[in-house]
Amino acid sequence: MKKQMKLQHVLLAVLATFFWGSAYPSIKIGYELFHISGKDIGSKLLFAGARFTIAGVLLLLFFKVAREVTKTKTVIFKKEDMGHLFLLGLIQTTIQYIFFYLGLANTTGAKGAIMNSFTAFFPIIIAPFFFKKDRLTIQKIAGCVIGLIGIVVINFNGDSLAGFRLTGEGFVLIAAMTQGIASIYSKKLAEGIHVVLIAGYQLLLGGIMLLGIGVVTGGNLSFSMSGIGLLLYMALISSVAFSVWNYLLLNNSVSAVSIYNLLIPVFGTILSGIFLKENIFTISHAAAIFCVCVGIWIVNKNK
Repeated sequence: MKKQMKLQHVLLAVLATFFWGSAYPSIKIGYELFHISGKDIGSKLLFAGARFTIAGVLLLLFFKVAREVTKTKTVIFKKEDMGHLFLLGLIQTTIQYIFFYLGLANTTGAKGAIMNSFTAFFPIIIAPFFFKKDRLTIQKIAGCVIGLIGIVVINFNGDSLAGFRLTGEGFVLIAAMTQGIASIYSKKLAEGIHVVLIAGYQLLLGGIMLLGIGVVTGGNLSFSMSGIGLLLYMALISSVAFSVWNYLLLNNSVSAVSIYNLLIPVFGTILSGIFLKENIFTISHAAAIFCVCVGIWIVNKNK
């Protein structure tokens, strides 16, 4: 009999994916506010770098203040841990988002969303190699397949899903794979480093690298008060979501947590409908949500 996620952990997983889902319409609105064109990869990386750098600063400041308030004097991490945190930031923030943005620029939105949904599957597949208790079972595979059907349904609009390009769908798939590797790495680091620190340094270091790449590739942002407000909101949701996710990975199996990634495009679609006035009240959307929820339930249910 496998251990189930606690109700509060389930709610936290839903909250984190809701925040990440809200980034879908926020990014689209941000491109308009900062005057970023569809093919301007440099400015997109600069925008992402600013978001994650601010998120990292906010988290580290919060952690410092919390330690002062609680008068905690314990050692937070060893000097050699900085190398691990730098590597995590490189994988989870810099590399992932470079491949993600480059891939989306060379594929359709539907195929990009479907390929990106593999962020829920890769951790489940590779977790057994690192955690003996996190075995790959028929039950987990079935849940993943049903969840994937939901993602296909919610993104399929009559266009052909055939065709595969390395610089398009391939890059989005690589981004999903790096996220899976980062989930495993985060869980390992959380055994000795506070989850808030992991999220903070990962976002800060990865964000700074994205900023540098964005500047080198000719990125440019046109700032406004509304744009700055949106950027701060996106930084806040990133800091909260990553901290919550690291906490969940520390206290649960990788597969039990990662399958909730399927909720991100669902929330993204719903919130896009609300804020971008897109039509979401369709049978296909209802069917997609049902499939995703069933897939999550199957992966997490006891035998």
